[in-house]
Amino acid sequence: MDKTKNRFVILCHGAFNYVKNKTGNMLIRYRTEEVVGVIDNTKVGETAHSELGYGGNIPVVESFDSCLASNPDTLVIGSASQGGFISDEFRKEIIKAIEFGCDIISGMHHFLNADKEIRELAKKHNITLTDLRRPPEPANFPKGSWKNRQIPVLLIVGTDCDSGKMTTAWEVAKRLRNRGKKVEFIGTGQTGILLSGKGVPIDAVKADFMAGEIEKLLDEVPSETELIIVEGQGSLTNQYYAGVTLGLLHGAMPDYMLMTHDPARPLDVTDYPMSSIREVMNLHLDLMKNFKQSKFVGINLLTVALSEEDAMSKIDSIQKEYGIGTTDLIRFGDGTLIDSLEELI
Repeated sequence: MDKTKNRFVILCHGAFNYVKNKTGNMLIRYRTEEVVGVIDNTKVGETAHSELGYGGNIPVVESFDSCLASNPDTLVIGSASQGGFISDEFRKEIIKAIEFGCDIISGMHHFLNADKEIRELAKKHNITLTDLRRPPEPANFPKGSWKNRQIPVLLIVGTDCDSGKMTTAWEVAKRLRNRGKKVEFIGTGQTGILLSGKGVPIDAVKADFMAGEIEKLLDEVPSETELIIVEGQGSLTNQYYAGVTLGLLHGAMPDYMLMTHDPARPLDVTDYPMSSIREVMNLHLDLMKNFKQSKFVGINLLTVALSEEDAMSKIDSIQKEYGIGTTDLIRFGDGTLIDSLEELI
């Protein structure tokens, strides 16, 4: 998307927290000065900082009408429902935003441009509708080009959905670039695509073409690239989303992997007991060993639900157990993680 500054308002009724509002939260974290409000009628009166711990005084308001004084120019759907449907509640807010003159950005599987009412209303008001989850057309079938690939690939994976894979990929890329490394970030979901302006919404791609779409993006990176970092999706142990995780794994054919994990979460996002880091690591390595000897090179924890003391204790114990760089990049900085990744290049 265009990198000029916007005045974003984020739509996320019933979902403004550190887990569910992924796309909106990343705008709040990385483009704070461009976000003028959050629409969640269950948390009116809160601020970004009071709910997330960052984002300053960005207000949470009841409806689109409640943020008109901030003069927004773009409404972003910050959360995604299971199945990616636009509810009637969201639809009413989208229509109000279009009538006010806002462009709309959506990461839903329900495409705005395929919705006759919304499309015609947007045309009437000269509004741009952006569907971040629209897959490439025509689709790209895999060719097995990983066998001749010269640039190493780091894939970010997780023990569950919403465990910080996008944030980890973005932060690792940013921190390595700050050290002068030539790193390419590959967005694979609506958030990564929104921030980077490119990528493929891998969970919207037909299964036979998932690996091919990722492979194509990897083949197109500049030849001087030193490391490709691929944003992960889903989890191999999540009963709803494991399919996209596997397609992404075989498309990336990573040389290295980095695990993300929320140590405070007893149940995954489907309310099923979480698997351990070890179990999920072993699954990934088993699935890769027929193709190449991939290995885990770090762990990034999402510790926002833990006290600082408990978080540091968990980081220390996990680093000792697995013998690889472990931290919470957002909360505690690089730790030994970024040093160990730099050594791979």
